[in-house]
Amino acid sequence: MSFFSKAAAAAVATLSIIGLAAQSSAGLAAEVAPIALATIQPAAAPQVQAYIPAPVVTTPTPAPAPAVADETQPGDAIAYPTLAAAVAAQQTRGEIDEDMRCLAGAIYYESKGEPLAGQLAVAEVILNRADSGRFGDTICDVVKQPGQFSFVRGGRVPAVDPSRPAWRTALAVAKVALNDAWESNADDALYFHARRAAPGWGRTRVATIGNHIFYR
Repeated sequence: MSFFSKAAAAAVATLSIIGLAAQSSAGLAAEVAPIALATIQPAAAPQVQAYIPAPVVTTPTPAPAPAVADETQPGDAIAYPTLAAAVAAQQTRGEIDEDMRCLAGAIYYESKGEPLAGQLAVAEVILNRADSGRFGDTICDVVKQPGQFSFVRGGRVPAVDPSRPAWRTALAVAKVALNDAWESNADDALYFHARRAAPGWGRTRVATIGNHIFYR
């Protein structure tokens, strides 16, 4: 091969190498370009949620209701619609004290068979006398006072069969009177007598109930 041929071949080879290098550089540039131009995003900061405490709801404690007095406290009079209802509500069984026995005995012997209002009026006379202090200090003193009640024998009130309905009624009326559970028409009376009698008293008449007339 001549010198010129070798030189030409070397030139061609050199150009080929340069072309390949150019192509390779272009291809590499094409491949690298996206990497070089890519924007690197900063790492996202972790989301931190702020803690907001929930409001505390408090339920107010209600103030205690004021105490209300029971309408039927011991010792208070109970309101009854009628005298008969008041009498029917009384307990007549069991033991009774001496004053109750004397009062019920006077009601029984002086007014059994009379209307309830008349029996209550007799009880009121005895209680009013005991309160006045002029006829005795106790109910039994009043009932047993000499010359006052004809049923009293030797200073004693005769015993009554407790199973008799009239006795139970007298006992119930006595309890109504003692408990002031019903207002009597002869509330302030101190004396009474049967209608058929005419004692000629110069006293103020309070009421006439059944077969008795009551005075103060």
